[in-house]
Amino acid sequence: MYRGLNTRERAGWVMGMTPAQAAVVLALAAPVLLAMSAGRWGQAFTLLMTNSVAVALVVVPVRGRPALRWLLDLVMFQAGVLMRWSVWQSKAAAGVPGPTHEPDLPGVLSRLTFPDGPPLRDQGRICLIHDTAEGRWGATARLTHTGVGMLSDAECERLAARLGNLLIAVGHREIIDRMSLLVRTVPDDGAEYEVWRAAHEDPRAPHLARLATDELDHSIGSVSVRTELFVTVSGTETALRRPAQAAGGGIAGRAFALYRVLDGVDDQLKSLGVRTVTWLTSPGLAEAIRTGFNPAASAGFTSHHLIHPDPAGESGLPMSDAGPTLVPTPAARSYHHDGFSSVAYSVLPPESGTAFGSLGPLLAVRTAGERRTLAIHYEVLSQRAANRAVQTNRFRHNVLSDYKTTKGFSTTATDSRKASGARAQESAVAAGHSMVRYTMAASITVPAGWNLEDHAAKLENDASGRFRLLRLELAQDAAFVSAALPVGIGLPRLRGALD
Repeated sequence: MYRGLNTRERAGWVMGMTPAQAAVVLALAAPVLLAMSAGRWGQAFTLLMTNSVAVALVVVPVRGRPALRWLLDLVMFQAGVLMRWSVWQSKAAAGVPGPTHEPDLPGVLSRLTFPDGPPLRDQGRICLIHDTAEGRWGATARLTHTGVGMLSDAECERLAARLGNLLIAVGHREIIDRMSLLVRTVPDDGAEYEVWRAAHEDPRAPHLARLATDELDHSIGSVSVRTELFVTVSGTETALRRPAQAAGGGIAGRAFALYRVLDGVDDQLKSLGVRTVTWLTSPGLAEAIRTGFNPAASAGFTSHHLIHPDPAGESGLPMSDAGPTLVPTPAARSYHHDGFSSVAYSVLPPESGTAFGSLGPLLAVRTAGERRTLAIHYEVLSQRAANRAVQTNRFRHNVLSDYKTTKGFSTTATDSRKASGARAQESAVAAGHSMVRYTMAASITVPAGWNLEDHAAKLENDASGRFRLLRLELAQDAAFVSAALPVGIGLPRLRGALD
């Protein structure tokens, strides 16, 4: 997937601390030093004890977050539980259903709207995803892929290079700058096979043959899984405004501006082994969201589409029914929704790099009935932002290296690797390559009556030795959206240096 330098977005400058953390430490240390210089040792000792606790809260990282951030998140989480802000019930379940075109979704999804764009070729009216909080417009497609499990290393390397070309192509377009890939391994409900068998079964077949077939169907079907693959592309309101005005303005203008780049995305995706690309209409996206919350609902949708085909995708589940029926008060370490329980993780890649297809073990279902998901969110930076980021990165490494040299400290192998990686990254950006922010999220979903921690441990075991999983405690609802729903939410806003 990548080689070379993998830089944290907010890397520390001074002894692993960010400039803000270093300033806080200096501000807390100054009263102690002043008291010592004045000979007030009792006061200095008291300040040392109290300020040391404050420094630990600001500096000491605990599972990816400073202790102070954990404390604030815990206070907010408990406040939401006590005030019942985090309990959610759909309008339909409460007996006051809203308009069918109006989404009824919990948590971070409430900031999304889903207007219909004009028809796109023979695929009907494409559903747009408008993120009102970040001012982004996007669209989601369902993909079918041949898979990479049986490919050789050389073939995987070629696919990795083509993925890089796809991201470069995204970076050279002014309309879109984000792309999210989502893979879901769903328990096979057997609905498609049952419809096919009912249409092709010979009534004159021997009774023994029927019994043998039924036994095979039961033994094989219980452990079968299907794979769903989605891609979501989006661009900012700023980038879309001018081409949208040229196309007539409004929602239709923004849709036409997006449509102009979708054909190019289709071609690039097919070079990665994708066989079909189907951009989702409102019913299609509603079903994708609904089955994300409730995997058992996919059987009914599959049977309906097989018995009542709708090539244009204009009929189906309304957007008002896309969300869950009930989301109880969330737990700190899990998320419960519509009779299912989920655990979501942030996937931290190794510093040494990884290869195309190495994330496959995270999708290996170990128990029939569980569902695993994996999402990778990319954001391609503009050339100006990439140049600024690599220059900042190189300057930081040069300052630290020069400081160690002047003070007589030897440069470690890690320092040398980061410095050489920063130079190589700057050279690549100067040669026209793109710089990409990315994040990965994974989740596992099981029926509510199962032991969730046992299945979460299996996912962690599959990642052991390859990747590090960081359980996103106190934020499992938002993490689930990032890992399991094809709406393009997953990357935080840009805040400085980049991955």
